[in-house]
Amino acid sequence: MVSILGFLASCAPMSPYEAVNSPTLRKTVQNARTRSDHDALTRYFENLAEEMRMKAAEQKKLLQHYEEKSYLYGRQAQDRQSHTWALMVRYEQAAKTSLSKAASHRQIAAELGPDVYNNSPDRQTAETVNDAANPRFRNN
Repeated sequence: MVSILGFLASCAPMSPYEAVNSPTLRKTVQNARTRSDHDALTRYFENLAEEMRMKAAEQKKLLQHYEEKSYLYGRQAQDRQSHTWALMVRYEQAAKTSLSKAASHRQIAAELGPDVYNNSPDRQTAETVNDAANPRFRNN
């Protein structure tokens, strides 16, 4: 039972990372004009980076298990180790990419200064950023 759960965890989809490449989020980034737009994007990418770091930590823990208990998995031990290692590296890279995007948007927001108008288009952009992470907007 533990080995099945471990294998399923190592095969977990990268959906939040894949959401970064969604057309909706790309359009939102391109249409960001105000400080609040870039602040919302900064928060989104920081949250995504934190989620990716947590997933990388889970994979690292699973990898240690596979290395310590490889005798439990027979021929599949090396396959599981390499697959888990690849996922861990991918999650770590996704976290770095998200942090760099967050830093970029933070810098742009700082350069723009405070918003003169705090109206519905700004809130709409923040909502669009959150919608981009929604499964119905993902590009599969």
